[in-house]
Amino acid sequence: MATPDTKLSAIAADHANSPRHHGRLPYHTGHARLTGPCKTTMEFWLDVQGERIIDASFITDGCKASIASGSMATSLAIGKTIDEALAIDQQILLAALDGLPKQEEHCALLAANTLAAACNDYSNSVAERSKQESASSCETCDNKDCSALKRKPDEGDQEFAERQQIQERLCRIKHKIVVLSGKGGVGKSTVAVNLAAAMALAGYEVGLLDVDIHGPSIPTMLGLEGETIQGHEGELFPAEVGNMKVMSLGFFLQSQDDAVIWRGPLKMGAIKQFIKDVAWGQLDYLIIDSPPGTGDEPLSVCQIIGELTGAVIVTTPQKVAAVDVRKSITFCRQLKVPVLGVVENMSGFVCPHCGKSTEILRSGGGARMAQEMGVTFLGSIPIDPQIALACDEGKAFINTYASSPTAKIMQEIIKPIADLSKSS
Repeated sequence: MATPDTKLSAIAADHANSPRHHGRLPYHTGHARLTGPCKTTMEFWLDVQGERIIDASFITDGCKASIASGSMATSLAIGKTIDEALAIDQQILLAALDGLPKQEEHCALLAANTLAAACNDYSNSVAERSKQESASSCETCDNKDCSALKRKPDEGDQEFAERQQIQERLCRIKHKIVVLSGKGGVGKSTVAVNLAAAMALAGYEVGLLDVDIHGPSIPTMLGLEGETIQGHEGELFPAEVGNMKVMSLGFFLQSQDDAVIWRGPLKMGAIKQFIKDVAWGQLDYLIIDSPPGTGDEPLSVCQIIGELTGAVIVTTPQKVAAVDVRKSITFCRQLKVPVLGVVENMSGFVCPHCGKSTEILRSGGGARMAQEMGVTFLGSIPIDPQIALACDEGKAFINTYASSPTAKIMQEIIKPIADLSKSS
């Protein structure tokens, strides 16, 4: 039963009627859901970066006092460290709300307990990842057949040590997926970003590696422009968006206008460093956004990683794109990289006013190519102005416009790839 406003202080009534941080948090690193003795359920989400809570949110099916308590708890938690947030108890919430009716004080206790549970969930996740990472090393590995333990003929000490470092990183990553296209401008980075974002939103630990040396667009598409990458004792720490870790050469450019004029060996060295020196940690998926074509960058990725889970091939419907993209499938076959499927992007434009679909580019090219090449066709994504808008705003379309028809199409396309973890 709802608590009348007259029983609440002015502060509590304000939070009850205009709750702060209300709703689900798309990106979160801590989560808890508790039900109190009064049968009220409260749910908290936390986004913790650098040991501080940078965002928090809540929902509750309880009364106005419950809403006010959740609103105040999330407001107080933002900006605090985990230890400081754990110190926010019932009495602190009651004082901040200028009191609650005696019979509703349990709402503040439920909010404090749910906040503490979310903080503990984050701490437990960090501890578990640390435990797994420390256990995943060549010194502790019991796989005697691992190639990292065997020196190759004519392999020097430095090369052998470097290969072991790379293998230690890769052993902590379950699935490594490269997004390829033989043609530029087909929306490959858009597919990569939304694939990674969908996995992260589903609760998987995800890394997104941008190896497009000459046109690194991932920082812009995720709102990470100007992000500074930190390093310590030879390790580079990726930028983070929720439980998605991101690395791109774009983070190291002084200006977005800077041109990277590199030949093959420099590209190979940068890609190797992104895999060997970046503290990816324990990941369910590493999504690798590769530049168009079958040149240095995709070849380097395949050679360095050695065993990829597979490749997602992106094309547009018209023949001129499909012809080039076929080469990517041939490339994968020659390198023994499984093709997970083909995505046809920009497949028709659906008018937002009348709903009529117009084929700006000839449709069906991707499906025909997949059938002719004997690979899976994952689906077609229409031209949607909201996709371009989301990219310009630095947001993942599949999360920001989750209820749109196009986002639902993307979710169906991504589902078979997400199911890889369920079957592993």
